[in-house]
Amino acid sequence: MSVVGLLAGIGAFFKVRHLADKAVIDNPIFRLHYRLTSAIFFAFCVLTTAFAFFGKPIDCIIDPGFSRPDMFTTYCWIQSTFTLIGTKNTKVGQDFAHPGVGPQSSGHEMRHHSYYQWVPWMLFLQGAFFYLPHWIWKSYEGGRFKNLTEGSRGHSVGAESERKTHCSALFRYLVETIRSHRNLVYVYAFCEVLNFVNVVGNMYFVNRFFNGAFIDYGSRVLNLSNEDQENRTDAMIEIFPRMTKCSLHYYGSSGTIQLSDALCILPLNIVNEKIYIFLWFWFIILAVVSGLAVAYRLAVFLSPSLRLFLIRRLTSPSLSLAILSRRLPYSDCYLLLMLGKNLDGVAFRDLLDDLAHHLDHSHLDC
Repeated sequence: MSVVGLLAGIGAFFKVRHLADKAVIDNPIFRLHYRLTSAIFFAFCVLTTAFAFFGKPIDCIIDPGFSRPDMFTTYCWIQSTFTLIGTKNTKVGQDFAHPGVGPQSSGHEMRHHSYYQWVPWMLFLQGAFFYLPHWIWKSYEGGRFKNLTEGSRGHSVGAESERKTHCSALFRYLVETIRSHRNLVYVYAFCEVLNFVNVVGNMYFVNRFFNGAFIDYGSRVLNLSNEDQENRTDAMIEIFPRMTKCSLHYYGSSGTIQLSDALCILPLNIVNEKIYIFLWFWFIILAVVSGLAVAYRLAVFLSPSLRLFLIRRLTSPSLSLAILSRRLPYSDCYLLLMLGKNLDGVAFRDLLDDLAHHLDHSHLDC
């Protein structure tokens, strides 16, 4: 399968689901995780994999006397390359050939770079993690909202008699199952919290993957423009070096151990540095909106007046809805809010009127 074909398949995640006859089972922030963010990670995974397999991920400058330069290059790709730490006050072109690449001394510590082999796998795993909360929620929800609103949703709305028949059946279902939807809302709230934990956990995970260099990566790149042009240290080059060193010990013709060095170019890091600077900002945005989503869920859970306000935003029933917020627990109000996102406006208004009338003449206690 071609790279274009793979990216086209991933593009299915980006489809805007505004079809009126498709059931809505979550909110836009939830969809940012499993639809947009997962697709971004899978697309980056395909991009880096294609670059590694169809391009030249590493190219080493080796001593002409070495008989197997291809073997040396393969060794450097498999084993790892390195740069030197502690070269901040050195000048490129005078003391060092490239940033972090020069003669090693006792004051220099080696930083090995082997992460580039694992970047595609990491990106795929992260994409799967961002899809996991949706998979849990969808598996537990099991098409409930689709079945409940079938025949009264969008373009699927039938004749007036069919609509009234379906609304009557839906009303009976709500009355018979009142106060029995707690697990439904608990699982949904758990998945929303899991979305937030997922973002924070991924930031920590990537930071460990890059040995603590990711957490301030974006801020260091932003501050780069304020530093002196000649003395500044490029954070992108420091974490994703374009030029590195590689050393190979081998036996010479006399059986003695010999050491050969090589300079290795890593073109893949040009892609990696752009991917992770984007992910740094995206993680921050996603963490903020996901935290707000969790706070919003908590506020709706604690405030009956807020639940009443949200229900009123969806329709304008003829009866007062205050009794719904007083007599119904949050789990049933959550179900009503989700039904309001799926039902035809007239059908949802009639359903609320019937339910408010029923609660007003019953003796149900929350």
